[in-house]
Amino acid sequence: MRKENRGEADQLFSFYTKDFGKLEILGKAIRKISSKLRSGANLFYLSEIEFIQGKAYKTLTDAVLIDKFENLRKDLKRLAIIYKISEVLDDLVRGQEKDNKIWRLVLETFNKLNSLAFSPIDYSLIYYYFLWNLFSVLGYQPEIYNCFFCQKKLEPKRIYFSLQEGATVCNECSGKTKEAILINEGLVKVLRIILKKEWPIFRRLKIENSEKKLLKEISESYLDFVSGQNK
Repeated sequence: MRKENRGEADQLFSFYTKDFGKLEILGKAIRKISSKLRSGANLFYLSEIEFIQGKAYKTLTDAVLIDKFENLRKDLKRLAIIYKISEVLDDLVRGQEKDNKIWRLVLETFNKLNSLAFSPIDYSLIYYYFLWNLFSVLGYQPEIYNCFFCQKKLEPKRIYFSLQEGATVCNECSGKTKEAILINEGLVKVLRIILKKEWPIFRRLKIENSEKKLLKEISESYLDFVSGQNK
């Protein structure tokens, strides 16, 4: 997910792994040209790694490259999305804990971004696909079918999203929550498709610019809220 230089030749990596979840692992002397670890340990690589537990850090002992996701590396727009995804993952996932759902979501997202089948305008939508499904896995899946307070089915008029409740709120109940963003029926439909992981439908959606702005606003606001709750 990230790496930082340590000393003259070391690097400290933050990896997300299938078997252990998030790990911090030190690659000793990995910045030296002669290091055997260089070919398998880098940002946004899928690799099979081995490590040992040291006094201060786990130490990387082997890294075998499986997939370097060549296509996303050749496209700055895709690469920018991967950086955003990695930052969110690093921020929201705390401690060492295996989670197969997060692992599958990360791998699925990398594979989608690596595909050549997408046009540049679709890349940001993949980020939102990842983000809202990560919210769901972490226990912050929003209620987007009924009003949180009165439990009535949402009607296609003034609809709000409450950050505190993580749910949609009808116009009549909007005064019951302080942190609410006015959204619309179109955005609710987009979020439903994302959270049901209906990818074939999602990738063909024609999303209006106004709804893209709303999607960005609500995503950033809910991310700030969840980040604060997750600390």
